[in-house]
Parts: sequence; structure tokens; C-alpha cells
Amino acid sequence: MNKRRNGFLIMARLIVLIKPLIHIMLIAVLFGIAGYLCAIFIPILGVYALLNASGLNIFCNIKTLFTLLIAFALLRGILRYIEQASNHFIAFKLLAVIRDKVFTALRRLCPAKLEGRDKGNLISLITSDIELLEVFYAHTISPILIAFFVSLIMVIFISCVSPVLGCIAAGAYIFTGVVIPLVNSRLVSSYGFSYRNKAGELNSLFLDSLRGLQELIQYQKTDLKKNEIANETDEITKLHGKLKLKEIFSINITDITVYSFNIIMIFTSAYFYLNNIISFSDFIITSTALLSSYGPVLALSSLSNNLAQTLASGERVLSLLEEEPVTKDKTDGKDTDFNSVSCQNVTFSYDKVKILDNVSIDIPPNKITGIYGKSGCGKSTLLKLIMRFWDKDKGSIILSGTEIKEINTTSLRKNESYCTQETYLFNDTIGNNIKIASENATDEDMINASKLASLHDFVSELPLGYDTPIGELGGRLSGGEKQRIGIARAFLSKAPLMLLDEPTSNLDSLNEAIILRSLKNADDKTVVLISHKRSTLAIADKIYSMDSERKS
Repeated sequence: MNKRRNGFLIMARLIVLIKPLIHIMLIAVLFGIAGYLCAIFIPILGVYALLNASGLNIFCNIKTLFTLLIAFALLRGILRYIEQASNHFIAFKLLAVIRDKVFTALRRLCPAKLEGRDKGNLISLITSDIELLEVFYAHTISPILIAFFVSLIMVIFISCVSPVLGCIAAGAYIFTGVVIPLVNSRLVSSYGFSYRNKAGELNSLFLDSLRGLQELIQYQKTDLKKNEIANETDEITKLHGKLKLKEIFSINITDITVYSFNIIMIFTSAYFYLNNIISFSDFIITSTALLSSYGPVLALSSLSNNLAQTLASGERVLSLLEEEPVTKDKTDGKDTDFNSVSCQNVTFSYDKVKILDNVSIDIPPNKITGIYGKSGCGKSTLLKLIMRFWDKDKGSIILSGTEIKEINTTSLRKNESYCTQETYLFNDTIGNNIKIASENATDEDMINASKLASLHDFVSELPLGYDTPIGELGGRLSGGEKQRIGIARAFLSKAPLMLLDEPTSNLDSLNEAIILRSLKNADDKTVVLISHKRSTLAIADKIYSMDSERKS
């Protein structure tokens, strides 16, 4: 994120999301205005009652005034409840919408833009950053509108007694509800953004430490990691302390401003009374009206510190939503069935480092094509280009006679299955992890795929069989068992083209032989098999060697 956007632009972008729920927002604002007016006029009516009892003012009889007081007190609670319920309904509804948009964005950016991305920071964004937006939707938008209209009504009410006193009230509302929050927001905005970023970094550090806890204990590095966490915690604590100091400063300035305008109002109205410009009852009523009407603007004044973090979270979320993928999904192209793949003079660079340079490979149907080469020569990159995780710089990749950039992404994915040596497993059962490869697969299909992957015998010996939970990241399985689940997925997939990147690297020779034999007998599959071992590629019908060095 190179350039931070203005807070008002962030709010404008976030407000756009409210459009489908604008009718509920209007209910919240109208009931909020009515509720605050009830609260403000309770003391005003009380003053009228005292003045009437003293014979100084005849507004209406005492019985009517007390009836209004009771009605306003009851209405205040009801109206406040409806306002808050409406705001929170909007907030939680929109948080669900934003989460959906964020996951859609992650799907769009994956895998190229998310490869090597700080996962802890992403988790922080998906969880706490989105949660903080609840403050904006539930406690910012409608309070701003409520404060504006309530303040306007009270300025008109006081101006009916004296325009000068109305101007004093307007000044009090503007300074308390606009000037102070804006100034304080500018002072704390950088702290808020830094705080949210630090929170994400600390989350990443914890996640990294938990995943590597076994290694930290083994190599006696727990103290080192504890010190790192302590240093990060100290930094985030300092930032939080600065935010709190700014908040205290803002509260003090707000209190001074309120007291100052109260004194100005009282002394000005007293001067007007002594000079027979207004009556004694007007003097008491206008002073009471101002003193009792700060609620809406004080709510805005107290928002500025929380709003700094909220806007920082909003900027992080919006930046993710606006981020462009490396390769955009093709939806207006061509659907095709698989026949063959041809890579001609393919060149690709990543971060200015040339990974592939004029690579040409033909992959005929229903054959096994082997790709041999040492680590770093671009074997895996070539498969990712065939999957169109990235777009090549030069050359062509033709699938069934069509350049893959012109094939609809959904159609391309249906034709290809991709298996790497690092198999990701979900915190679910073995069966569900295999069935992710085919939505409509039966148990029989799953068992057949597991047999081909030399997995079925192992699973059959487990007490729960395919219903065995594997734990987070497959923590209850060995590397070889995880890899065989990945291979079973590839066999279960209906895709005719299997792209296998070192699929047997974690397996013993017996299980490797079973899987390679299964691949050799898979007549309905076209296989691209990558390995750095010549023995693994013995089943290949044709072998390509890639020994190029990377060039910067």
C-alpha cells in the first residue's frame, strides 16, 4: 500500500455499501433524532414546570407538563432501542457482506498474489479489521446525521428566543462535534494505521511461533521467539498508549470547550435579561436547552480515537478489495475439452529474475510426459503457467488448439488437476479431504482413487477409517500419508490432464512403485510428471530435461 487515502474517501467508499439497507438507516436516524429530542426536552419541560409553579411562565398547566415528562421518558428508552437495533442490524448485515467480498477477493488474487503473503496479517484483516468496521456502521454514520439534525433543531429553538444565543449554541455544537473530532482524528490517524498494521504483524508472529513450536523447543530457541513477541508487544503497547493519551487530551479539550460555551451562554443570556432584551424564563430556558443538548455532539467527539483505528481497518480492507490479480479469470472466452497441450518458446520472469527462457514442450494425449531437472530450473513454474496461475511473458501455451488465455478459467480448471509435493489438508476427515477433488464422488469412487494412490490399506487399518479426523494442517499424518491424499485427489478428479509436481518425493520405494504403476495404467489420463530423480521418470513415454539457470 504505497499511498494512503483520505479518511473522508474511506468513509465514502464504506458508505456506498449501505445502499441496499438505506431504508433501515433512515429508520435509525429518525428514531435517533426523536429519542435525543425527548431526552433534551425532559429537563426543559422540568424547568417550564418549575416556572409555571412559580407563576413566572404560563406554557401549559402542570398536569400536562408532567404527562409530557413521563411520555418523553418512556419514549426515550423505546426510541433509543429501535435506533440501536437498526444500526446493529445494518452493521452485522454489512460485515457479512464485506466478509463475502473479502473471500471473493482472496479467491480472485489466489494463488499468484497470495504466494508468500503474510498469512497472519491476512487473518488479522479478515477477523479483527472487519470486526472494527462495526464501529463505523453502528456508531458513526447515523450518529453524525442525528447530531446534525438535533443540533439544527436546537439552534432554531434557541434562536426563536434570541438569534445571538442561537449563534452561541451553533458555535458550541460545531466546535464540540466537528472541529475537535477532526483535529483529533488528524492527530491520531497515523497512530491508528500503525496500530492496525502492528496488530497484524503480531498475529503473524504468534501464528508462525505456534506452527514452529516443535522446532523452537528442539533447537532451544523459545527464549529468542519470546523476546521477539515481547518486543512486538511493547511496540503495540506504546502505540496503544499514544492513542489513549490522545483520547484523554481530546476528552479534556472537549470538556473545556463545553464548559466555556456554557459560561458564554449563561453570561450572555444573563446580560440580555438584565438589559430587558429577554425575559427571566427565556434566560433559564435557553441556558437549560444548551446544557441538556450536548449528547449527540459529545457522541461524535468521543468517536475520533476509535474512528482512527476503524478507518485504518477500512483502508486495509478496501485496499485488498481493490487489489488487481496477476491473472484475471476469463469468463467471455471459449469452453473446450482436453486433447493435448503444447508449450512453444515460453519465457517467464518473476521479480525481474528469468525463470524460463524459450522452453518448448509437447504433451500428447493419454501419454506420460516426464520433466527432469534440478531444483530451481523452472519445472514447477511451467506447471503453474499451464494452470494459468501466472501468464507467460512470451511464447504460447496451447490447450486443445486454443491459447489458454482465451479459454474460460472454469473450463481450464475442469480439464486440469494439479498435485504438488506439499499437500494442503483441511481440518476435517480423510474422506472429506479426498472428496474435495470431486463434488459428486461416491464412497466407491473415493476408495478406488485411494487404492490407486496406495492409501486405502493404511486408511482401512484406522479405527474410524475414512472418517478419521486429521487435525489442523494434517498434523496427525506423516508427510508421505499427506502426499498420498493429494495423489488420491488427483486420481479422483475428473480432469483428463494430471500435472504432478514431485508427487512421490515423500514416499518409500514400495508406495512409489504402486503409484507409478497406477499412473502407467491410467489410460484415460494425460500425465505430466515432474521429478529430479531419473528412476521416477522411468514410466514416462517421453522425458524433457530442463537444466537452465535463472538469469537476473
